[in-house]
Amino acid sequence: MMKRCAVLLSMTIGLSAHACFAADLFALGRDTGDLSSNEISGGEIRGRVSVVDGGALWFPQYAVAVRLAGVDACALPQWAFEPDGAPASVSSPPVPCGPLAKAWLKRIVGNAAVTCRLTLDTSGNRKTARCAARGHDLGLEMLRVGWARTTAAGRGDLQYSAAERYARSARYGFWGTYVLDMDEWQQRAVDRTVSRGPAVDRNLLASLQAEITPPFADWRRRALRTDR
Repeated sequence: MMKRCAVLLSMTIGLSAHACFAADLFALGRDTGDLSSNEISGGEIRGRVSVVDGGALWFPQYAVAVRLAGVDACALPQWAFEPDGAPASVSSPPVPCGPLAKAWLKRIVGNAAVTCRLTLDTSGNRKTARCAARGHDLGLEMLRVGWARTTAAGRGDLQYSAAERYARSARYGFWGTYVLDMDEWQQRAVDRTVSRGPAVDRNLLASLQAEITPPFADWRRRALRTDR
């Protein structure tokens, strides 16, 4: 896993400056979308973006931030852990799931313009959007590679649900790790600086309230097929 992570990061860092267009202007909190007084015509916005994290985009020319509707990804400072032991074991190598999710979204967007159709999430006070680049739904692509999961708003979408099920069964992205549910991480994480180490998330996993990835012990003991 860690070798794959390193390769992925090197691939992403190696993209042209245009592909990484202003990608690290700033870090947004979870409640993005309240930064602009601009009225977006017809509920649609199009242009170049900065990728804030694995689920958020910033349109600098409009000063508008949106989150991808129907999906959620690891927060930028969040850590996951390889399944080499118990979830909170010190022997489990850390995986920077937040930076990797951001790297994948940057890779998907590349230097293309992004079109977003704005909507409201269930809380009614954030800008969320279904966004696409080069004809590809960004939320769907993040689900396919396992660096995002569906939210309550996205589970009714058959394509989103199918992509998540496949990524989960194939152990793509964070589905191949021990990781704290994104909502629980947001509720419990006190230190959210990008320089925080993995030990904090080890402690959170030791007392997790909701399990997002299937138990690896049960998965390894799954019954072998006898029909082929």
